[in-house]
Amino acid sequence: MIEIFHEFRFEAAHSLPNVPEGHPCGRLHGHSYTVTLYLRGSLDPELQWVCDYADLQKAMDPLLEQLDHHFLNEVPGLENSTAEVIAGWFAEKLRPALPGLHRLTVQETPATGATIYLD
Repeated sequence: MIEIFHEFRFEAAHSLPNVPEGHPCGRLHGHSYTVTLYLRGSLDPELQWVCDYADLQKAMDPLLEQLDHHFLNEVPGLENSTAEVIAGWFAEKLRPALPGLHRLTVQETPATGATIYLD
């Protein structure tokens, strides 16, 4: 069993509507998000890889198009777009196309983020 990963980036704005009044995250602000996909599997005997990275890009492109340089709160399912919610949103949409998807990490900053485990 081998685990591979691929990192993607997007820029977006959001606010967190459920935080207490006066919380800085309740105000409109933006992040340079990083999403890292981790897939587990066996090596293909002929190709000697777990998955073609181009297949990961193909699965991510329509999702990134919905989010990059957009206001996340307007995207269905991301009205309260915490890192945890964004990770779940990506996982739900990617699982059918990427059966080897094992975990997914969304980072809002280099020091903060959330990881969802799918098995």
